[in-house]
Amino acid sequence: MDPAPVPGLAGVRIRRATADDAAAIASIYAPYVRASVVSFETEAPDAAEIRDRIAALGDLYPWLVACDEDGAVRGYAYGCAFRTRPAYRFSVETTVYVADGAHGRGIGTLLYRALLALLEAQGFTQAIGAITVPNEASIALHESLGFARAGTYEKVGFKLGDWRSVGLWQRPLAAMAARPEEPRSVSAVWSDQRE
Repeated sequence: MDPAPVPGLAGVRIRRATADDAAAIASIYAPYVRASVVSFETEAPDAAEIRDRIAALGDLYPWLVACDEDGAVRGYAYGCAFRTRPAYRFSVETTVYVADGAHGRGIGTLLYRALLALLEAQGFTQAIGAITVPNEASIALHESLGFARAGTYEKVGFKLGDWRSVGLWQRPLAAMAARPEEPRSVSAVWSDQRE
């Protein structure tokens, strides 16, 4: 699975994130933490923490970045364990964030499509998106990519002076087998093009 330029997105490329992307990712994520209810974190992680998070997920859970023609990171997406108990290991929680000023260009859709294709190729069977509701833009993105609403956790987080609910959206990925094979590593199914 190789990333490629995308028509209509003038030089935007998707590649695997590295530790060198941590500062850019932290910068993209900080406004979502500090000034919105999109994330339930209350302290924005710094680059060192993002590096640790990327490393902690190892080669099983992917982190992807979208870079413009100058190589600047304009968004990122990743998958992580949905739950820690072993029977959940075939399901994955998904996340996507786009930089301020880069919204409305299709970067979030591009990232999410690449992430979902990668997770499916790895053998994960279900993707779960958790969305603080209301959030019409995120709901529209998820539903445009085949997610369906699966339920709501009512008033489970307190942020920016109010109790917030979280909706869950779910999307099938790889086919479910009676004897499923373990999900494969990111490295087994993804290779970045080097120019």
